[in-house]
Amino acid sequence: MSYLKFDRSLMINLEYSLYRSVLRTNRKGAYQNTSISGCNTSKYQGLLVMPIPYLDDENHVILSSVDETIIQHGAEFNLGIHKYSGDIFYPKGHQYIREFNCDGVPKTIYRVGGVLLSKENMFSSRENRLMIRYKLIDAHSPTIIRFKPFLAFRKASQLTRENDQVDRSYRQVENGISTCMYSGYPELFIQFNKKPEFIYHPDWYRGIEYIQDQQNGDSYQEDLYVPGYFEMSIEKDEEIILSASDIVVDTSILFDEFEYELKKRTPRSNFYNCLRNSSHQFCYIPKNGETYLLAGYPWFKVRARDLFISLPGSTLAVDRGDDFEKIMDSAIPHLMDFMEEKTLKNIIKQIDDPDVLLWAIWALQQYWKENKEAFKAKYPPFLFFVMNYILANKHPNLKVIKETGLVFTNGHDVAVSWMNAMLHGKPVVPRSGYLVEFNALWYNALCFAEEIAEIMGEMELTTLFQEKAEIVRHTFVSTFVNEAGYLYDYVDNDHSDINVRPNMIFAVSLDYSPLERNRQKSVIDYVTKELLSNCGIRTLSPKSGNFRPHYTGSMEEKTFAYFNGMAFPWLFGPYIEAYLKVFHKSGLSLADRIMVAMEGEMQNDCIGTISEMYDSTPPFNGRGGFSFAMSVAELLRALKLIKAYKKEPQKGVTI
Repeated sequence: MSYLKFDRSLMINLEYSLYRSVLRTNRKGAYQNTSISGCNTSKYQGLLVMPIPYLDDENHVILSSVDETIIQHGAEFNLGIHKYSGDIFYPKGHQYIREFNCDGVPKTIYRVGGVLLSKENMFSSRENRLMIRYKLIDAHSPTIIRFKPFLAFRKASQLTRENDQVDRSYRQVENGISTCMYSGYPELFIQFNKKPEFIYHPDWYRGIEYIQDQQNGDSYQEDLYVPGYFEMSIEKDEEIILSASDIVVDTSILFDEFEYELKKRTPRSNFYNCLRNSSHQFCYIPKNGETYLLAGYPWFKVRARDLFISLPGSTLAVDRGDDFEKIMDSAIPHLMDFMEEKTLKNIIKQIDDPDVLLWAIWALQQYWKENKEAFKAKYPPFLFFVMNYILANKHPNLKVIKETGLVFTNGHDVAVSWMNAMLHGKPVVPRSGYLVEFNALWYNALCFAEEIAEIMGEMELTTLFQEKAEIVRHTFVSTFVNEAGYLYDYVDNDHSDINVRPNMIFAVSLDYSPLERNRQKSVIDYVTKELLSNCGIRTLSPKSGNFRPHYTGSMEEKTFAYFNGMAFPWLFGPYIEAYLKVFHKSGLSLADRIMVAMEGEMQNDCIGTISEMYDSTPPFNGRGGFSFAMSVAELLRALKLIKAYKKEPQKGVTI
């Protein structure tokens, strides 16, 4: 039985199929994304969306869509679908869909009269290239198939209108054409594995609308350019492959190339395999020898904090330890450049955020638990360098306060933590001073560094880190623990923030906790009662007057809601880790229920992956980036933790 299969009743229901999309990527930052109906519902969607580094730092929609038309006895049946003003959908190709299956590659089955046609979408893992394979499964009379490409050649964040700046020329290439709408863009090569007839008929399709952008209050209407169309006959059981790329291809190898890519795919046959496949999609290799993690799709680039939080789950949790080293070894030189005040290469964004180095240490700690010998051979010098850098107060916005040993950051005018929404030039959640997760990470880093220093025979460092950690353990409790039993979110001079937020969970989940067991349980109880929701951990308790459970309204209202009530799936990682740490096997039933609920999201939003955040009350709609690395990675890490606890013998729980 297929895991990601949608039958005809779901596909012809646009209220359903328009709001579910499919994502395929390569490791160069390019992607293909469209709704399962084939209708683009956002300006960020397209069949070939890719970065063009020599132009700017954004993604660009090159090929928006392709309309296929089946022709028999002069009768035309257009399989495409676009939305126009007045809530008009034309053509209505979705009505011919009999099935959509995404277990392997996205595959759509169409039935038009006596014609049965399959369509499989493949995105190359090695190049910026989309391949679509069409197979005529059945036909009772001669059949012609027509392909009409809709071109955009624009930034993914913008829209285009009919204009006279378009270069309407094209040139013939092997089994196809190349064209380029604007000077400075790369050419688009549209080719087939057999020779088509190209009918040059340049035109604009005006007033195409993107329904999700419209509903989000964003710009949503544009015109798309069509240079003409391709036609060719197709016989029963014949396979035709369309290739759209920024490089010309030898069309004789298209079939073998498609099969090669197909064999590399792991079937999305269960929850774990979906997450595993999704984690691969964040890999970004801009050039040979360097590997990073994109923060997500469709608009995110490589962000420092996201990279280190996502790294263990995206690699170690799916048995890809070599990839952990590749990514960490690519990132470390950037961190060193930052710490040594050298010119930054700008591949990793936001590297100066004050908690980035602490998350890097946490990521290394996860690797240490997996492969101690490899860690000892490579990473202790870097670990000690980072620790000494922080202790020497060289970071521009992370200072160790002598009297308390805690780390302090200034977040009044700039967002310093993962809660980084800004409104009117100010942080929506102005967390400043002693931040609870910063100091939980700091205590954990000191204890971990002490552990490694002792193993490496660095006795002076062992003593130093031990003494610092002991000071922090005491001051953490006196600073953050309140009489109610939970932890202040931040303490800034005389102000202790009493909002119940999820950041305190890290004081329990991390390997080294400054809290005694009864206080750990109290923190977990608060998070469970006030912040736990179906699709993530809420960023603010519903008891707060600022609580906003839905990402709706004006852009200002949505920005305010971002970290004042929205639920984030990535926080399930530390939450489940903390819960199992305290309750052991008796906590597995709750952990399993969380995973069952999240498995239900595999057929929602961008199918087979997890969104950045969700509304924290019903109907729990996915919001933000439709595929988010931290969400996927921390669910994978949680699954691995759950599996490990299920293998352990029962432990007594003492509170």
